[in-house]
Amino acid sequence: MDFVETAIDPWGRTVLTRVAWNILWVSVFLSITFLVAHASYIILSAHRVRGTDETDALEAKHADLPSHIRRHSFMARLFHWVMAGAVFTLLGTAFFPIMGWQFDWVEIHYTAGLVLAGSIVYHIIHATFFLDFWSIWVGPKDIPEFKAEIRREMGHTVPGPHSAKYPIGNRLYHLVLTFVGCTVSLTGLVMLWRMGTPFITPNPYILGEGTWGWVYVLHGLVGLSLAGLTLAHVIFGARPKNWWLTKSMIVGWLTRREYLEHHEPARWPIKPGKS
Repeated sequence: MDFVETAIDPWGRTVLTRVAWNILWVSVFLSITFLVAHASYIILSAHRVRGTDETDALEAKHADLPSHIRRHSFMARLFHWVMAGAVFTLLGTAFFPIMGWQFDWVEIHYTAGLVLAGSIVYHIIHATFFLDFWSIWVGPKDIPEFKAEIRREMGHTVPGPHSAKYPIGNRLYHLVLTFVGCTVSLTGLVMLWRMGTPFITPNPYILGEGTWGWVYVLHGLVGLSLAGLTLAHVIFGARPKNWWLTKSMIVGWLTRREYLEHHEPARWPIKPGKS
């Protein structure tokens, strides 16, 4: 199976043109495999959180905490859902025509791409100056938490630290999505100069044919990756185990009990009486 398509440029050289869309079915196969593996995980994993007795003791100790803990501000939630809408629109306009549903998709696609790029720029500014920028990133300091989480999933009761504001799975996903989202946005913005828009005069000569090929191939590859990441995100968000996380992205808060079940108060301190 060929994973890329090529063409001959005016100088007789073989250059890349785009990803071969037959690998879309490879992506479908991998998605089905993921669903089967995830279902097996749900059955076999212990899904350990803090036990009832431990959580009761923490509630007694932190009785001065508010009943609802704010986890996401309105602007953070707005960014999330605007980005989600842009991503679903991009995926639909990218892959439905390949599957045979033909419609005038180009303008919708690049408009959604501009919305995605704009939301990413906004998020970078918002996270840098108005949020705790480093709370979403992973590093060596998180190794003890990672080890403890793995052992809990295997059914062991261990005293290792629980999550700070963001569980380690969220942070790892964010790291991958940052690369994919920025790459698909940057390559898409460059491609606007190849196709032209009402506000950009087309100029295909800003890059050589070989370089254009790499741009299209990279855009296609990260686009397929974005489809898989989106599917995984929807599945994990719909799991009953993770509904408390999904709910917090809708309403902005979690209960004191949920906070104490899943988080380490010393790693994500909440001021008494503040939400």
